[in-house]
Amino acid sequence: MELGADALETDVHMTRDGHLVVSHDPAGLRMCGAGGAIREHTVAEVQSWDAGWGFRDAAGDHPFRGAGYRMPTLDEVLVEFDSVPINIDLKQKSPPIALQAIDLIRRVGAEERVTLASFSLRTLLEVRRHGYRGPTGMAQAEVAALVFTPRLAFRVLPLTGNAAQLPLRVGPLRLDTVSLIDKCHSLGIRVDYWTINDAGEAERLLDLGADGIMTDDPAAIAPVFRARYG
Repeated sequence: MELGADALETDVHMTRDGHLVVSHDPAGLRMCGAGGAIREHTVAEVQSWDAGWGFRDAAGDHPFRGAGYRMPTLDEVLVEFDSVPINIDLKQKSPPIALQAIDLIRRVGAEERVTLASFSLRTLLEVRRHGYRGPTGMAQAEVAALVFTPRLAFRVLPLTGNAAQLPLRVGPLRLDTVSLIDKCHSLGIRVDYWTINDAGEAERLLDLGADGIMTDDPAAIAPVFRARYG
């Protein structure tokens, strides 16, 4: 956020004792150097891991090891960044975590600014079935239907989801096209691309009509948005 990002994107998993924590990986070993699956540990155990252990800087050093970083809970993030739009990927499938996420988001009053996303159609159907009022992403199956179904068919087919969050390509199929972006916009769907760390690539996608960029390098990408939108 200090570097200029105007939204956050993260993944969540649930601990054995029912706390949602912010982590891309389902286990602690790669980035924390300890622990097994998050779902098999309590939140106290998970937060005892060194979350700065696995980060490497450009020189290959580990500047955050032993510096006191820990894996935050989702409620800590929602409260700390209380006015920031956040995209949450509900990564864990078993046990399911959609209801816990919805309850937490509602409890802190963040429903309108939190987009719930997942590759899993079952997860997103559960989110929508329970009346989540905030925006939702589109599962892989929904994106496939969006890409291959003629636009006119959506006049009679139900279309759910507010955001298509896309890679540049899937195998030989390009998803970074004006026609697909225009199709999404005509159906009221925003289009975000991941994971873009090159400023020139970000500019190209915005020229095509993309709405957002998910990046590992906000220092490189935020200036593109400032130059374009002020």
